[in-house]
Formats: sequence, structure tokens, C-alpha cells
Amino acid sequence: MDSTSVSLLRRLHTDEKEIAWKRFVELYAPLIYHWTLRAGLSDDDAADCVQDVLTLLVDKLPTFAYDPKKSFRAWLRTVTVNKCRETHRRNATVAKSTDPLKPDDAVSPDGVEGFTDQEYQRSLVHRALELMQREFEPNTWQACWKHVVSGDSASVIAQQLGMTRNAVYVAKSRVLRRLRDELDGLMD
Repeated sequence: MDSTSVSLLRRLHTDEKEIAWKRFVELYAPLIYHWTLRAGLSDDDAADCVQDVLTLLVDKLPTFAYDPKKSFRAWLRTVTVNKCRETHRRNATVAKSTDPLKPDDAVSPDGVEGFTDQEYQRSLVHRALELMQREFEPNTWQACWKHVVSGDSASVIAQQLGMTRNAVYVAKSRVLRRLRDELDGLMD
């Protein structure tokens, strides 16, 4: 996927929508799955719920107009919470029909509500970095990683990787610019 300054949400409205949708699923399916587990769903129900959320998004995202004044994360979380509640209601109905004496002890999906902005951002950045790593040469990736995450100096990294100091700074800049482009509009 080439680097572009338009956000992923905006690319869903372009000729690149298939590529954008694939990237959206790669970024968000693990996060949605985590939210569903946190809402108390079993592994199987969580996987089904993720599919339900993504199916709904296939219909909604092509007409979704991103508003920078509103939170995409909050909207996605609301969609996920609603699907979790549907799953809990469906499971409670099945449980009551098979065991009418069993109390209604379905777990509330409020665990999703407690998912903080910091957790959301960390999860999204982590997943984006996982996906982006394969888009860069190993030396470029390592130079950025060692400089940003490990805190190594550009001189030390340059010596370790057989690069110039300037090449280390360029590598860092390329990776971070790509990360900003990837997450444009999604970190609200």
C-alpha cells in the first residue's frame, strides 16, 4: 500500500476502497475482538460479534462522513457495544428457553465502555506498526525502532546497521510519516 496523506476513512470513498477496507479490517478487527471479550463474550461469541460489527460497517462506512469534531472511536465503540448487547440478549433468550429455571446472569457489555482513550490509541498504533513493518526494508525499520523505541543515538544505530547518521534520521522520518498517514483521522 503506498503512502498517501488521505485518511483510511476517506479512502473508503475512493477507487482504493477494497485496499482501504482490507487495511481497516487488519487494524480494527483485533481491537473490536478485544472489546467484545472485555464485554464478557466467549471466544466464539466474540468472533461472531466481530463479524456482525464488520458486516454492519460494510454498509455504514461507505456513506460515513467523518467529522473531526466527533469521535470515530466512540461511534465504533457504540456500534460494538450494541452488537455485544444483541449477542447477550440472544444468549439469554436461548438460555431461558433451554433452562427456564436459570437466572438471567448475562454479563453486561459495560466492559467495553471502560476501554480508555489511551488503550485505544496504544492498540491502534501497535497494530498499525505490526502491519506497516512489512512495508519497509529491515534496516529502515530497525533504524527507526532503535531510535524511537530503544532510544539509541543515531551514531550508534548508524554504526550497528552500516548506515550514515543522516540515513537513520531519514528512516525514522519515513516510518513516522507513514504511521501518521496511516492513522490520520483515526486517533480522535
